[in-house]
Amino acid sequence: MIEKKENFYENVILVGITHQQQTKEKTTDYLNELAFLAETAGGKVVKTYIQKLDKPHPKTFLGTGKLNEIKSYIEQNPVDIVIFDDELSPAQQKNLEKILNTKIIDRTRLILDIFAKRAQTSYARTQVELAQYQYLLPRLTGMWTHLERQRGGIGMRGPGETEIETDRRIVRDKIALLKKKLAAIDKQMTTQRSNRGKMVRAALIGYTNVGKSTLMNVLSKSNVFAENKLFATLDTTVRKIVVHNIPFLLSDTVGFIRKLPTQLIESFKSTLNEVTEADLLIHVVDISHPNFEEHMTTVNEILSEIKAGDKPVVLVFNKIDLLPQTTENQLKNLEKTWLTKTKNPSVFISANKKINIDQLKDILYTEVRKIHIKRFPYNDFLYPDLKDLKF
Repeated sequence: MIEKKENFYENVILVGITHQQQTKEKTTDYLNELAFLAETAGGKVVKTYIQKLDKPHPKTFLGTGKLNEIKSYIEQNPVDIVIFDDELSPAQQKNLEKILNTKIIDRTRLILDIFAKRAQTSYARTQVELAQYQYLLPRLTGMWTHLERQRGGIGMRGPGETEIETDRRIVRDKIALLKKKLAAIDKQMTTQRSNRGKMVRAALIGYTNVGKSTLMNVLSKSNVFAENKLFATLDTTVRKIVVHNIPFLLSDTVGFIRKLPTQLIESFKSTLNEVTEADLLIHVVDISHPNFEEHMTTVNEILSEIKAGDKPVVLVFNKIDLLPQTTENQLKNLEKTWLTKTKNPSVFISANKKINIDQLKDILYTEVRKIHIKRFPYNDFLYPDLKDLKF
């Protein structure tokens, strides 16, 4: 989608709108995130446009004046691609490409592109490929899909079948094939999960780029790939953790994001099974991000969507080292806010600097122990209260 050229990245224009449900401040925040997504995919943002509309124009998404302004800029400056923050309909995308005479994509297609680049295993690649084909199917009109024109040789094409109908049939067949492939892998993964026995399972969840993989490395003393980019982790990683004297399994899952494409939620439901089947969720939050509360809301909404909203949760507020002038008094003040007044235990840490990791381990021990004793009441004597342990 976005490719790094020999000496520079593709030049990108970002476009967003404000309306009654979305203020200019919120739109600006969304576009900042979209810029991070574009940079992750290999783009360089050269211009950003925001238009105030009651609702998107059904044919061109934007109004005529703003379109002419963008067109004028493109004609006078090198621009490779225009990215819209909201999902475009097939008709809107087609009309915009005609008017602006450049490549047009939306947030959904950009995220799909990043997922395609990040997928490492065959399973992740299959999930992304399915999501891409589901996104492509309603957008085939007027496109050259580069799919094979033949299906089993001479005589297989339907009578009077047009090129676009052939493409649609090929894509539908591909979707059906990928779904069968995923179903087979899902069955294998379900067997693998059942073979883990009755050991307590915890899952790291959170918005993308909050430090889940870094925390996994700290807790498991392993080397899970971690990078300061969106969606650095797509494939679920499971490690056995021992905190004090109690073992449990910890999964590192794909990060969530606002406006997560429905195709991806559907395709990655198998990966999200690690969340739905977990006994304990460790919700990691980037406390240094100015909109971390909205990120928490996004995660909770997706948890509800996948029917995992009623599980026990530990709130881990990460990256306290990035807060301006973090002091002991400032941490004490944070601990007096609403963040710690919820029903869930919480802790403020820095996974990168390993600050308050022991405090987090104590909380995890307590929460895992509660689940373990319910499951194995006869093992209660093996796991005394923390106050009885000597460190």
